[in-house]
Amino acid sequence: MPVTDVKHDLESRTLTITAEFAAPVERVWQIYADPRQLEKVWGPPSHPATFVDHDLTPGGRVTYFMTSPEGEKFAGYWKVTAVDEPRSFSFEDGFADLEFNPNPDLPVASNVYTFTEHDGRTRATYAGTYATAEDLQKVLEMGVIEGASGAINQIDEFLAS
Repeated sequence: MPVTDVKHDLESRTLTITAEFAAPVERVWQIYADPRQLEKVWGPPSHPATFVDHDLTPGGRVTYFMTSPEGEKFAGYWKVTAVDEPRSFSFEDGFADLEFNPNPDLPVASNVYTFTEHDGRTRATYAGTYATAEDLQKVLEMGVIEGASGAINQIDEFLAS
């Protein structure tokens, strides 16, 4: 399993997931840079993702939706704030309606994804910070740890295919 550690801290409003992949940094980066590859691993196995817009550049916007087994769609967006290819990128990650308008009633995470080489493998750190402890608690109750871990744990199998 790629996920090696999950930590959340209500005081600092952070959620950090660490994973290791059996591939070089450049290959792992390609997954996030290519929306067709990202679709294979973004949602948990039960909720595959479809990316509509994908501009992984500073100031760019990424929009997507995940589809439940019953066909219900859940939309989200990224506002890309920084990119250091292939080492890291930062973005605001929020919930949206099906027109990709931000949903102000749900939390937004400020995320930093970092990829480093470690013995020929890639160590990935997925760090998210929320505006309030209540926002972090809300996404924890919504199952963000299980969903994100399920999605990340698909990456090694995808890389091997």
